[in-house]
Amino acid sequence: MTYFLAAVGGDQGEVGQLVSVLIILLLVATGVALLSRRLRVPYVTGLVVAGLAIAELLPRRIGLDSSLIINLFLPILLFEAAINTDISRLRSTIKPIALLAGPGVVIASGITALVLKFGLELAWIPALLIGVILAITDTVSVIAVFKEVSVPSRLITIVEGESLFNDGMALVLFSLILKVNTTGSLTIAEGIKELLIVILGGGLVGLVLGYLGTVLYTQSDDALSTILLTVAIALGAFQISQVLSISGVVAVVIAGLVVGNVELSRSVSASNRVTVLSFWEYAGFGVNTFIFLLIGLEIQPGTVVRTLPAVLLAVVAYQAGRFLSVYPLLAIARQVDRAIPVRWQHVLFLGNIKGSLSMALALSLPAGLPGREGLIALVFGTVLFSLMGQGVSLPWLVRRLQLSHRSESQEWLESLQSQLMTAKAAQDELDALLKGGMLPKAIYEELRANYQIRIVAAERSLRDFYNR
Repeated sequence: MTYFLAAVGGDQGEVGQLVSVLIILLLVATGVALLSRRLRVPYVTGLVVAGLAIAELLPRRIGLDSSLIINLFLPILLFEAAINTDISRLRSTIKPIALLAGPGVVIASGITALVLKFGLELAWIPALLIGVILAITDTVSVIAVFKEVSVPSRLITIVEGESLFNDGMALVLFSLILKVNTTGSLTIAEGIKELLIVILGGGLVGLVLGYLGTVLYTQSDDALSTILLTVAIALGAFQISQVLSISGVVAVVIAGLVVGNVELSRSVSASNRVTVLSFWEYAGFGVNTFIFLLIGLEIQPGTVVRTLPAVLLAVVAYQAGRFLSVYPLLAIARQVDRAIPVRWQHVLFLGNIKGSLSMALALSLPAGLPGREGLIALVFGTVLFSLMGQGVSLPWLVRRLQLSHRSESQEWLESLQSQLMTAKAAQDELDALLKGGMLPKAIYEELRANYQIRIVAAERSLRDFYNR
């Protein structure tokens, strides 16, 4: 298998071929974006289909590189999601998120592994590894559907929040199982201890790097410098955590939450904040586009056909695991938090779509693992079925459940958020006018005070709404 970006550093011919392939992929992605909107097909599903269609037409073969996805693409996607997450909204849904991303991942992994262990007669270690790999939810596909069909904001927060921490939990479990495979044993106490160290250590690294950015932001409120700094924080948090053998996912998520909710909201002007967030939105979109095209290029239809019975069993296995984690755990959450409507639970169940991280972990399975190639083919086929089946049916389910109806409270909430952003941007503009000597101080103080009253009132209303 040749890997993505393998030609970098090669001769001019190889680099030229790679550039040609990238241009073709960009054109294909543009065409898919136009067609998917017209045909009402999810964009990411269209990308996978396009990748399958053009795989044999490219001037050179490219594919997924697990280290590239985990060390570069994953931090970018996590950071982009984290800086756009309102921490007050996250706090208001933290109980169901914690249950789904913690015990939920363990339950889903265990049920999936159990079915595959006895259904495919796998050894325990391979079964557990595949169980964890298939417990990962690819939120990109789900959120893409939500952008096409309006859904309640609280449901979006739960989906995004679960995904942020679901990846971290799954990667930690994956590494623990590999450690058991290497050492031969790991007690429950040792496993829990290592789990806590990895997660808390990652959180500490994220906090330190996130707040360190505060000091640097205040030195220069320049959009381009801020973008470079946020990229360094995102990639640096992950790499430092890798060196320290702690959770890079947790580190990036915590750093992103700090940057998005502290630095960008307090230390950066409104115009520069928009520039930074726009950059990250484009970065996330670009990375996702290439990832899903590469998924289509990597999957071999012939292999999927040969492993079809095993793939179908794997689909049933991870759906059973998701079913037994979502509904019971959210029933428990109802005792200590606002109830999650059953219709939302159906979306959380069917929205259990698999994607690039599952494929990357499959490619990273150790070379000496028995049946490694067959396990990789199993995961790839399962991801394809998930994207094609659930990815297409999820919009239908959302419409069927009538989740796309916009309530008065949703419209009020969006209006309030717009007022808050407008008032903050107006204050920044007043500051710039005063600094440039274009506005008398008395008028400046009066106008700024009026906007501050609006900001305080809007923030209080939003806080009350999310915490009710």
